[in-house]
Amino acid sequence: MPKYIIDSYAWVEYFIASDKGKQVKEIIESNKNEIFTSVIVIAEVMSISKRENMDAEQAYNTILGLSKIHYFDEKFAKELGILHSEIRKKIKDFGMVDCLLLLTARKLGAKVVTGDPHFKDFKDVIFIG
Repeated sequence: MPKYIIDSYAWVEYFIASDKGKQVKEIIESNKNEIFTSVIVIAEVMSISKRENMDAEQAYNTILGLSKIHYFDEKFAKELGILHSEIRKKIKDFGMVDCLLLLTARKLGAKVVTGDPHFKDFKDVIFIG
């Protein structure tokens, strides 16, 4: 069963039902796929939802209903920091959360679903757009 990590960008597009969101919907709502969301993405989506006057509670419940939540520990954090430092040598503004999603995908044998341009050159990504 294919596995996907949904990032904040993709969740927001899904919630606003944009053209990109329709691509995300096909992935998220397919019974053939296993969907994951990092716990930190929940925080990002809540922040975006509140700032954009979206229904944050509905977004939260939807994420919990449609995906498995991925948590991380101190060993994962150590690997994350090392990977982040390596990627930052090539992509100066590559964020820690972006790196977290990439490492999560690699650990789970999954693909990150995103429209974030930072991810364009990674093989572990399904780029919506």
